[in-house]
Amino acid sequence: MRGIVLACGNSQSPLITDGDRFEVRQVAERPGKAEVDAVLADSGDKRLVVHGTDGDLNAVVLRLLRTERLADVPLGYVPADPRSEVAALWGLPTDPGRALDLALSGDPDRVPLVRDDVGGVLVGLGSLGPVRGVGYGDDTVVLRGQASRLEVTPDPEGGPGLVVRVIHKRLFGRKVTSTQARAFQLGCLPVQVDSDGVPHPRPMGKWTWYRHTEDLRLVRGM
Repeated sequence: MRGIVLACGNSQSPLITDGDRFEVRQVAERPGKAEVDAVLADSGDKRLVVHGTDGDLNAVVLRLLRTERLADVPLGYVPADPRSEVAALWGLPTDPGRALDLALSGDPDRVPLVRDDVGGVLVGLGSLGPVRGVGYGDDTVVLRGQASRLEVTPDPEGGPGLVVRVIHKRLFGRKVTSTQARAFQLGCLPVQVDSDGVPHPRPMGKWTWYRHTEDLRLVRGM
């Protein structure tokens, strides 16, 4: 299948140049509406591949959501950073050559897309902390008081939508509690929230992550 590779920022690998199977579009880091929507407008039945960071992938997925293209655009990912949380979560290769082959030839799987209540999305890891407050996973209290860190990811096990991990650091090691839920709501003292490595512009005293009604078609299987 032919594809369009969005090479975000300065991420382009020497392996990723125009060829028989794909064309490359150089775009900005965390590309916005003008750049992504222009590609979507003339993509036809071509597969879309993001080469960049988790934050770049996040920005492209947000445009798929807002243009109502989640259902019809298979999305491949070639991580620029081998420490990619998205790659670790969904078992994607981080070697550029292998990742590109998979992105162009693999089958798309439907995976949970997580949204937040300020208009953003989450495709890999959301995190905040240290935090003091009260948090609910659906109707279950997952935090009451203080935690060293709180992490949320889409649920890779086919659960209700997302996984919440509350982390308490101890003198020797740490204690982690995990909860599957469809939504997570937090009220707390103002704290910095990061989504896919991108910090929210200001500290927040409340935050919600929840599963979107439509899944993302992420290429992850051969």
